[in-house]
Amino acid sequence: MVSQTIGLLKDELPVEQETLLFSGDVKTGLVLVDIVNGFCTVGAGNLAPRVPDEQISGMVDESVKLARVFCDNKWPIFAFLDSHHPDIPEPPYPPHCIAGTDESKLVPDLQWLENEPNVTLRCKDCIDGFLGSLEKDGSNVFVDWVKTNKIKVVLVVGICTDVCVLDFVCSALSARNRGFLTPLEDVVVYSRGCATFDLPVDVARGIKGALAHPQDLMHHIGLYMAKGRGAKVVSEVFFGTPKEP
Repeated sequence: MVSQTIGLLKDELPVEQETLLFSGDVKTGLVLVDIVNGFCTVGAGNLAPRVPDEQISGMVDESVKLARVFCDNKWPIFAFLDSHHPDIPEPPYPPHCIAGTDESKLVPDLQWLENEPNVTLRCKDCIDGFLGSLEKDGSNVFVDWVKTNKIKVVLVVGICTDVCVLDFVCSALSARNRGFLTPLEDVVVYSRGCATFDLPVDVARGIKGALAHPQDLMHHIGLYMAKGRGAKVVSEVFFGTPKEP
């Protein structure tokens, strides 16, 4: 039934996906959204997968591959780390990614990024990383990163496709449209580099206040909403040779 529903949805709400070729002649930054243990590592917390999850592990693998290429080329990376004070809840979610715990740390396959000079790490205590980049003086760490590195394209990967990834993408696009993110031109979402969680309807019925969240369905909806806001959605990322001048 779920697979039939997803098939019907994709027919009615298709998401045409492109191929992204990096030629090195357009300044591009990689944004990693919440690829932390609390969302990705089995058994790591209230919002972590209970059993191995193919979509999430695939997202981590694709993100690691991209991060390696970006670091090898010394291209800029901005990594959001979900991190919450234990006494400040984030409704409707249970306590998760508590600051100072392993939940709020990058997954083991990405922890090497902490020592890379081209990487900016940003702990955030809210769903939307753009808002989570605001400082008390009104400045915005993500905005400054875009401007300092003269970034024209941001490539976004991470979790969850329809929650933190989508909210960040929408805010970044709105900021771009208002001229706050010059010289940014495009926000690109890599579908295979994104994932979301799975809460089937039969399980959700047994949890007070829970909303069903079928993984494949909500992943597709997240991509559809991002594209509807103006993001480019790609299913393949390749690296080529810079064009001759």
